[in-house]
Amino acid sequence: MKTLLIYSTVDGQTLSICERIRNCCQAAGEQVSLVSLDKVGELSLDDFDKVLIGASIRYGKHRPELLAFVNEHCERLAAKINAFFTVNVVARKPLKNTPDTNPYMKKFLLQSKWQPQQLEVFAGKISYPSYGFFDKQMIRFIMWLTKGPTDVTGTFEFTDWEQVQRFGEAFAARS
Repeated sequence: MKTLLIYSTVDGQTLSICERIRNCCQAAGEQVSLVSLDKVGELSLDDFDKVLIGASIRYGKHRPELLAFVNEHCERLAAKINAFFTVNVVARKPLKNTPDTNPYMKKFLLQSKWQPQQLEVFAGKISYPSYGFFDKQMIRFIMWLTKGPTDVTGTFEFTDWEQVQRFGEAFAARS
């Protein structure tokens, strides 16, 4: 199997999740290419048997390039074994951490012509020290509103790595 993992990330957590999934696929004997959404145009989707896309949320939205890509390539994506996951901090909340309950996944599925076969939602990470002044203040305000961490000296990882592992193994098992 030739597998393509595409990621759209702002701060790198989606890439880290994709790297874990890549390890699962490689352990299952798959040939894996890991590429950012910005570079995927350099490849042909026809060269792959499986495609997984992971995308993060920033200020309540996926990057516009994500929807443009999946809507342009929805038929090719649908013809392959495929999956999609979204990474967002709202998924740290128990009632918003599944594909059926996460508002960003629901919005993606409404806007997308592509309806992925396998879906998942992962809680992300807040790394205040790595943000510029504006992002730090905006994210802190959002966290204050949603009762999240507001200590701008801290890094807060909400990603459940066992969940990522299970999802990666399930995706790798699909053939």
